[in-house]
Amino acid sequence: AVVSTQSTGTINNNNCTRMLSSPSIKLSSGNDMPVLGLGTYLARGEEVHNAVLHALKLGYRHIDTASIYQNEKEIASAIEKSGVPREEIFITSKAGPTQHGFDKIVAACEESLQNLQTDYLDLYLIHWPGVAKLQPSNPKNSEIRKTSWEAMEHLFKTKKCRSIGVSNYTIHHLEELFQHAKVFPSVNQFELHPLLKQNSLVEWCKSKGIVVEAYSSLGQGNLLDDPLLTKFSAKYHKTPAQILLRWAFQKGYVVIPKSVTFARIKENSEFFDFELSAEDVALIENMEGEKSKNFCWNPNVVV
Repeated sequence: AVVSTQSTGTINNNNCTRMLSSPSIKLSSGNDMPVLGLGTYLARGEEVHNAVLHALKLGYRHIDTASIYQNEKEIASAIEKSGVPREEIFITSKAGPTQHGFDKIVAACEESLQNLQTDYLDLYLIHWPGVAKLQPSNPKNSEIRKTSWEAMEHLFKTKKCRSIGVSNYTIHHLEELFQHAKVFPSVNQFELHPLLKQNSLVEWCKSKGIVVEAYSSLGQGNLLDDPLLTKFSAKYHKTPAQILLRWAFQKGYVVIPKSVTFARIKENSEFFDFELSAEDVALIENMEGEKSKNFCWNPNVVV
């Protein structure tokens, strides 16, 4: 059974006949998004090709990439080789900081479509709220960001992208977007783990029907040796990574753990067959303490 979550979306676990049973979550666009995806950050060439191919064979049906990752062509090759029909795979890509602005966003999407050998993206995100070569404090970030979202809306209306969203947007950036948006983001992807719970941002997204997608769910590996997780690993007969991913799942988040190691790709998919107690979820919640910890980037500096 799927655990009831705090997500704004509705989770559906009745669509899986493969070895991997990954539920999906309903986006505000009306589309279903698998709650487990394969992250591909920093994975290139044959390495990412083989990782994606292996994940698809296991039953993954959600692949996360970005133009800045420079691996879209290898991902397309793996999808083709897998034999899995395109319509069964949820593909996310992102427009990077150098691609802000209406015309650049449209061109970036077209390039990603060509690289991925597809007519549409299931989800397209603005990767970062800041514009390349502008200081984070420059108010032009806000002006250009607005035209970028207008381009995203155009791509959505022309069906190049079935859902659109943002990544690394804070409450400030989202409040600004909601002042002018005609189509609202379906997803906000940002760093999220027990040492960086971002409760205010999560609650804001939930209140607006935005699905929360967590990256760095394992704290870039820094959380795996935590004594509490080691204790729960023994209790539940699961690895620390699986405990962390289960915690995120029970919170209602989409997760995209990145790995190119076959055994870890499989391990990261095996967290749907157990449930953390409410008490243990609360203990994991308290890992953050009084000071949160970013392992990646801090978008709060971007005006």
